[in-house]
Amino acid sequence: MTRISVHEVTIAPAVQQEIDEQVAKWEAQHQVVPIAGQEALLVRLVQRLGKERPLTGPRYNRIMQQFVHKGAPWLSKSQLLEVYQQLCDSGWMTLDDELRTHLQMKPTRSQAGVTVVTVLTKPYPCPGKCIFCPTDVRMPKSYLHDEPGAQRAERHGFDPFEQTKVRIEALERIGHPAEKIELLILGGTWSSYRRSYQEWFVKRCFDAMNGEESATLTEAQEKNAVGPRRNVGLVVETRQDHIDADELRWMRYLGVTKVQVGIQSMDDHILAINERGHDVQATREAFRLLRLAGFKIHGHWMANLLGATPESDVADFGRIWAETAVRPDELKLYPCMLVENAELYDYWQRGEYTPYSEEELTELLVACKSQVPRYVRLNRVIRDFPTTNVVEGNKKANLRQIAQQRMAERGLRCQCIRCREIRRDKVTETDLSLRITTYDTDATTEHFLSFETEDERLAGFLRLSFPRRDVALPLPELADHAMIREVHVYGPALNLGDESSGEAQHMGLGSRLVAKAKEMAQRAGYSHIAVISAIGTREYYAKHGFALNGLYMTAPL
Repeated sequence: MTRISVHEVTIAPAVQQEIDEQVAKWEAQHQVVPIAGQEALLVRLVQRLGKERPLTGPRYNRIMQQFVHKGAPWLSKSQLLEVYQQLCDSGWMTLDDELRTHLQMKPTRSQAGVTVVTVLTKPYPCPGKCIFCPTDVRMPKSYLHDEPGAQRAERHGFDPFEQTKVRIEALERIGHPAEKIELLILGGTWSSYRRSYQEWFVKRCFDAMNGEESATLTEAQEKNAVGPRRNVGLVVETRQDHIDADELRWMRYLGVTKVQVGIQSMDDHILAINERGHDVQATREAFRLLRLAGFKIHGHWMANLLGATPESDVADFGRIWAETAVRPDELKLYPCMLVENAELYDYWQRGEYTPYSEEELTELLVACKSQVPRYVRLNRVIRDFPTTNVVEGNKKANLRQIAQQRMAERGLRCQCIRCREIRRDKVTETDLSLRITTYDTDATTEHFLSFETEDERLAGFLRLSFPRRDVALPLPELADHAMIREVHVYGPALNLGDESSGEAQHMGLGSRLVAKAKEMAQRAGYSHIAVISAIGTREYYAKHGFALNGLYMTAPL
């Protein structure tokens, strides 16, 4: 994109007096120090936009139109941020991180503390035969060609380097820091791809983050551990019937820290008639292995599958939390969306399947969200399909917000992590207190350590896992180790080394959580504590006494 120079702006002489009079009036009203010179119009534009809270799309467009009529160029938000940086560099303005954040496009992309970069693998045969799954030969199984992420992947020929590179550049152009990157690799069943392809794919993603090529994956990881753009999380999606001890070791070699698995249903009959290809027991066993190996577990659950009813779905959702063998850390709640290129479409045409109405689905979401435990992050509600693909049923992408409004009207509140994140609110240490939530799984005792405000807004948390002594470990080297499965501090993502100015990040919350985890593990009698470190967080954990020991970073207690 061509840089816009403030010196290229031309103000028509005929309107100069009118501009000066209106700007002077506005400056006096808002107590803005008057500025002279040709750059003044852009300075005043930035100041004007900075006063508008919240800066919604319609408000941004209205203000831009006003200034364009006075001679300013029409700027996209990414261009506006470039101009703001130029104005600051040239001394016309003083850089204000809060204002820069305010001017960002889609600030929620980095307000959870990290910047997410999503890439897709190439189309490849999937071992699953699920009747609800879209089949588009141009895409990996379950993805449609006109989804935003899929379009980006197809544009770049599914090349991992190009996908990662252009996504980072795009995020930085609209004001998001990209020094802490969670890499999300999507596309069918990851474990069914050839391992040579997997290793190449991950290496090329690291090459793009590093800004240089490496001969091997190990070399790329070593560079990333100390590089300017660090990978703080690596996520893949696979099926439960592909997970065993060997697969756990392989994923750790690649640097994977989180695994997405489709639960879909807790009812064997529903799984069978929807041709999922596994039973509930496979989910239980896979989750046990993943949890004992320290992975963060991200489940997918689907409502409105063939054979389900709203009432049975509410009960089925409850079993996810009632069964100690399941209880994922994160969940996507995906009501089934009927598309023409899924086998389920034929059932609908024969009158054997009926999508829920918007009202039925809203009530279902209210009932489900009310059940989510406080240690779980409900990442997404409703699949991000373009509505033009939906044949019948709900077509509203904002049904989550509608359900939340209905919950608020009834005095209900979702306790999930996403609904309680501190986001961009400023806090001090005195605003926060440590809370520990403990729950059991079939193989571990889990401790959810969290720093929260008085009204339970979440600033940071740590997942500490104590394996039961009588459970066989899939990775014997973890014997007598407590496990830190996740450390996450919320608030806008800050660059490496930046100091906090009231944001939750860089206040030392992570260090305090790690110290508390060590204390609890020692008190429980474990000789060591391990952490499933991402490549880019190794340096952070090394400062806390951890050392790389095979597939994990460990510390003696």
